[in-house]
Amino acid sequence: MDTVIGVIGGSGVYEIDGLQDADWVEVESAFGEPSDALLTGTLDGVKMVFLPRHGRGHVHTPSTVPYRANIDALKSLGVTDVISVSACGSFREDMAPGDFVIVDQFIDRTFAREKSFFGPGLVGHVSMAHPTCPRLGAVCTTAAIDAGITVHDGGTYLAMEGPQFSTLAESKLYRDQWGCDVIGMTNMPEAKLAREAELCYASVAMITDYDSWHPDHGEVRISDIIRTMHGNADKAKDLVSRLPGLLGATRAPCPHGCDRALEHAILTAPDKRDPEMVRKLQAVAGRVLG
Repeated sequence: MDTVIGVIGGSGVYEIDGLQDADWVEVESAFGEPSDALLTGTLDGVKMVFLPRHGRGHVHTPSTVPYRANIDALKSLGVTDVISVSACGSFREDMAPGDFVIVDQFIDRTFAREKSFFGPGLVGHVSMAHPTCPRLGAVCTTAAIDAGITVHDGGTYLAMEGPQFSTLAESKLYRDQWGCDVIGMTNMPEAKLAREAELCYASVAMITDYDSWHPDHGEVRISDIIRTMHGNADKAKDLVSRLPGLLGATRAPCPHGCDRALEHAILTAPDKRDPEMVRKLQAVAGRVLG
């Protein structure tokens, strides 16, 4: 099958450079309006779809991002592999502002968001033991190294609700007792929804600050974040530009089963399934719902 790379751009990343036949398209989703129109095109012969998570002009807060509509829209456009790019804070001295982390684990502390496509009338449970795709994460690590970015392969991301930053007590808890590496506000429920949609998902976390735990850096200042974010955005675009050459125009089934996550996940008997839910889930789960 064809590779279609979906890129969800975080703070500071609002486009992909160098796309051929670039076109912003409006996509209707059964789960509401996506964050923005989606930018489609090709790069080095590989189909690409870009979605600005917060919308162009940064209009959505982390809590109001329409995560379900975003993932549904990407799936409906044929996306097979999703690279999530987002800003984050660091809990580790050696993970410095300007570095990237290819996240492989999450602790989800969000509470004000719809976290599943499934619900009453159509119940589904997917495994999140390994919430990112190792194959796709490895490609992102290679792309970062090739781009000269200081990258850390693996890390645990604490997803907080926001929009306020952590208290000092929270920052110390997440770092010292929970063993988290970075903190952000947007990768959950995004990663969970990508798994439900049978999409390979990789998280590229761009470090902007040390949160509030670091004795030499003090509290988080938005001015410092914005300054670091601009440099990170250029690095992220360089990383993304290398993905088509590494992934190729065609793809085999995911060796880790991301694209078959719903194989045994639906529990509701066929004759008990809510027809409206079945209709809404055609893009996400049509492969197993029929």
